[in-house]
Amino acid sequence: MSFSTNGGQTWSAPATNNTGVIGGQPVVRPDGTVIVPIDNANETAIGAFNSTNGGVSWSAVTTIATIRHHTVAGGLREGPLPSAEIDGAGTVYVAWTDCRFRRACRQNDIVVSHSLNATGTSWSAVSRVPIDGTRSGVDHFIPGLAVNKATSGSSAQLGLTYYFYPAGTTQLSVGFIGSTNAGTTWSSPQTITSGMSSTWAANTSQGRMVGDYISTSFGSDNLARGVFGAANTPTTGAATACTTSALDNCVAPTDTFTPGLASGALSSAADEVLFAGTGGTNAANLWNVVDNNGRKHRD
Repeated sequence: MSFSTNGGQTWSAPATNNTGVIGGQPVVRPDGTVIVPIDNANETAIGAFNSTNGGVSWSAVTTIATIRHHTVAGGLREGPLPSAEIDGAGTVYVAWTDCRFRRACRQNDIVVSHSLNATGTSWSAVSRVPIDGTRSGVDHFIPGLAVNKATSGSSAQLGLTYYFYPAGTTQLSVGFIGSTNAGTTWSSPQTITSGMSSTWAANTSQGRMVGDYISTSFGSDNLARGVFGAANTPTTGAATACTTSALDNCVAPTDTFTPGLASGALSSAADEVLFAGTGGTNAANLWNVVDNNGRKHRD
């Protein structure tokens, strides 16, 4: 870990706790303590480590929970990496994909835990976000968690955007669910978009992926807004698959929805979260296709 004291112009030498980890999500408490929820190197446990001296040194990892993860269908690249946020008083919330509440681990839920002390060395029991029943057959994965920093304690406001497969399908969908009481109860889930074939997602050496491009944030209006990578119909037609090699026929914008805790609509090219980039009128999304040494990449 490195830190900057001048807005990112220069950075400290890296410091480490000599532990193999992946997917860290640093958050900072009001007292300056940095807490980093993270997976262990083989993604079998969620943990956290901290710094109480501004990142000069880092603690050992505290295990929050072991992970039980169901590999989703459709050859999709995904895993139980954490998504973490912090409330106004410094309580850290972390969400990940886990199948512990499902019979024989056949599908995943999104689960959450929150810190119980000021250093992130004590955590609550794992709880399931009740998007649907444990026998629904719906598979949930890749969460993007938000916590409204204008709220805290038992009235902390949470927002969660996530991908899911409806029961028995590999039609990618995106949902949203929220809580106004620190995750004690949750709102009814809302489907933001659906019907995206998993074969429309970009293919990589680790499987098809919508990217790690999902997140949720609260605005000054206290509404949560999600941002996610879509996998829309390829330019060559619905019966074809996305390929990024010789022919880039993928249609993979980064989309958003608004308002956060009420029904919303996908963004359009006129929305301010999108940009035209240098690719002309066909590049009006956050994944601008650029030419790099004869190969097309998403920038």
